[in-house]
Amino acid sequence: MARNLKMASQKPPRPRLPPWFRTKLPSGAQQALFNDTMDAVKDNQLHTVCQEAKCPNIHDCWASGDATFMIAGKECTRGCRFCAVGTRKTPPPLDVDEPQHLADAVASMNLRHAVITVVNRDDLEDSAADHYKKCLAAVAHRCPDVSLELLCSDLAGDLDDLAHLLESSPLRVFAHNVECVPRLDSVVRDPRASFEQSLSILREAKRLRPDMLTKSSLMVGVGETDEEIVEAMYLLRDAGVNLLTIGQYLAPSKKHLAIDRFPDPELYDIWARKAIEMGFSGVACGPLVRSSYKAGLLMRKTLDESNTEEMIGAYVMVQPKPRNQHTLMPSHCEVAQ
Repeated sequence: MARNLKMASQKPPRPRLPPWFRTKLPSGAQQALFNDTMDAVKDNQLHTVCQEAKCPNIHDCWASGDATFMIAGKECTRGCRFCAVGTRKTPPPLDVDEPQHLADAVASMNLRHAVITVVNRDDLEDSAADHYKKCLAAVAHRCPDVSLELLCSDLAGDLDDLAHLLESSPLRVFAHNVECVPRLDSVVRDPRASFEQSLSILREAKRLRPDMLTKSSLMVGVGETDEEIVEAMYLLRDAGVNLLTIGQYLAPSKKHLAIDRFPDPELYDIWARKAIEMGFSGVACGPLVRSSYKAGLLMRKTLDESNTEEMIGAYVMVQPKPRNQHTLMPSHCEVAQ
């Protein structure tokens, strides 16, 4: 009996990664660029979501000179079950020198597009909106030719804080991730987050700044159905979201939410086509896709349909201009083996 109880209490084994998750480590010139990126992050005392969230694309991105900076500290006030970023009720005070350090790092890396993401700071009255604004302003002043993308928190749903953040902002892309389908909010996300609250932030951002592209991301493999993914896509499009990314959830550790499934890569092509049919301006779908992965590429392809860049391991599709409605084609590159 004791043996049976012990077996019943054991967690099911973690599923093995499918072969399409194999990635190559950088070498030669790419390894040197990877090291330069790491040095720039260290020298400027910055944090990256690439490291803190244990992103599987870190070698590919850093070897290309791309990095997603994480501001307002390295610990989040929320504890979502999918996330590897550390959590703490009261993180250390904001670093007043961070805007300058961030600008110095972006300048030193010779970037075309900079993605800046944040941790939730529910401990602060404005959820750190003013700090985010200062960081963006510092980068724009130092590097006026670099396009900026902010992967923002939900600011605790405060639309006034959002208005302050976006007023006169140099942003080209405002991103906020809903993460999962509505039914799974209580399973996947912190109780202070919700699909509806995220939608309200995205909808208001588009109303306040129709000149900006808005963007969101969905994970698959957390318990959703294919039908729920499509329904969530409709909700995002109805909120005016322009850009969409869909990628596979990977559990950072045994303590995090278990992986539910690994959809075949072909299914991402179906989702990409549906997204374009719904009216999204651009979409990147693939097992290794993350919201910030090659984010500048997705933005550039959306704004310039003649752009021929490719995203390894993903189906990338953009909305054609009216004169080319008959030439809808995905920019698809086979998943890296």
